[in-house]
Amino acid sequence: MSQRPNRKPKVALLYGGNSEEREVSIRSAKAVHRALTTLNYPVEKISVSKDLISRLKNARPDIAFIAMHGNSGEDGTIQALLDALKIPYTGSGVLASALAMNKTMSKRLFIENGIQTPSFVSARKESQNDIAEDIRSSCGYPAVVKPASQGSTIGLSIVKSAKELSKALKMAFVYDNEILIEQQVKGAEVTVGVLGNSNPVALPTLEIATKTKFYDYRTKYTAGLSNHIIPARIGKKQRELAKKMAVAAHKALGCRGFSRADFICPKGKDPFILEVNTVPGLTNLSLFPDAAKAKGISFKDLVSKLIDLALEEKSE
Repeated sequence: MSQRPNRKPKVALLYGGNSEEREVSIRSAKAVHRALTTLNYPVEKISVSKDLISRLKNARPDIAFIAMHGNSGEDGTIQALLDALKIPYTGSGVLASALAMNKTMSKRLFIENGIQTPSFVSARKESQNDIAEDIRSSCGYPAVVKPASQGSTIGLSIVKSAKELSKALKMAFVYDNEILIEQQVKGAEVTVGVLGNSNPVALPTLEIATKTKFYDYRTKYTAGLSNHIIPARIGKKQRELAKKMAVAAHKALGCRGFSRADFICPKGKDPFILEVNTVPGLTNLSLFPDAAKAKGISFKDLVSKLIDLALEEKSE
């Protein structure tokens, strides 16, 4: 299903799915659909379900725009299906998606590539007996406990002592069979978007200022509970280093199209990378579009650019 000349490619806009971030996906798809329509792309919205293959075959798209977040949409599953159907798609491929989605694997790659990340341990549901001792010796308290393969801070807890660990583990294991426990580093919460394929560039740094205890799911997607500050209120050296680290992480994972790296920036110290998102949110409250806007890229131009990058990657 290759792009035909002298017309804009037909887009299958994929959204929904069954992840914990389904509602965010629906919001992202709504914004993307509006942009595609304004740009006169022929587009068909497809809510991902069991009949996805037949719907894609009937639609005969030139490209799929993935507006799915969390499991299935961001972990390489939908990407593998589209590869099998030979349909180009926006964002990263199977391997990069899977690696970035699993925070344990991505952190190991960060360390291997000299990208500073908080100390951590991981545990699986069937082998958690000695986890308290591992935490004490590896990262200490306070610690952040979260599922290894979830986004939007779903299932996340901050524990101040071993006494609080059992409850946090129980909640995290509801969402994943593997969990990550990492050292809590305090500082400014900063995110850096990256745009591009073989020569990716970093967007301006964006600081997240919240009106709640931390940037959880409710804070992210409720208007008025957080502010986006561009550029981040950190030192110039920190801003430049965060941008370099975001591009390095994008390359280390093998990302393409776009990604967004999240950091904690302690005052006067080098940033710590937390994770990379391969399908950043594209809602009216999302971080990536705001950073792109600060770079002079409107939302509709961003959407068009993501399609161009996907087709560029396919033609190489």
